[in-house]
Amino acid sequence: MKTRFMQMMRWFKYKYLMLLRAKGGPAMVATGFSIGIAVEMFTLPTFGLAFFLIFPLNYLLRGSLAGALIGFVIGKVIYIPIAFMNSKVGGMIVPKHLEADIAFLPQWIEKLLFVNLKLIVGGMIVGAVMGILLYFPVRWLLQYFTHRRKEKRKHRKATVLMTATDI
Repeated sequence: MKTRFMQMMRWFKYKYLMLLRAKGGPAMVATGFSIGIAVEMFTLPTFGLAFFLIFPLNYLLRGSLAGALIGFVIGKVIYIPIAFMNSKVGGMIVPKHLEADIAFLPQWIEKLLFVNLKLIVGGMIVGAVMGILLYFPVRWLLQYFTHRRKEKRKHRKATVLMTATDI
């Protein structure tokens, strides 16, 4: 059991290092993260179909798919508290007199569609704002960790060279 846990931790560390060494650097990973957060904010009311927006948005904005998936998962964790804000923002944007008069649907389904519309509109706005606001801290954190890792390697290399010359 311990070895499986250690293997899993090693795999996570490997994936973390792959993110730090991503070809586009921290900016590319932060872009992907922001896309993942933004898309997650309106995925639930669209019954998960908004997830498929991650792929073309990452391609167009040159984001990291791994970063987008991490942002998407973190967005899932924080969605419930944010959903209330999504509904409020959507309620301010969507007109109150908007009604879908679909003859064959019961009244409660029409009401549910209206609530989902508010969540979608509010989620798009809140998600875009969150994506823009989280881009910079994520990029700075990744740059910090990359710089710290390089400094550790440089220090370790200098220590090894000093001990090799002492022998």
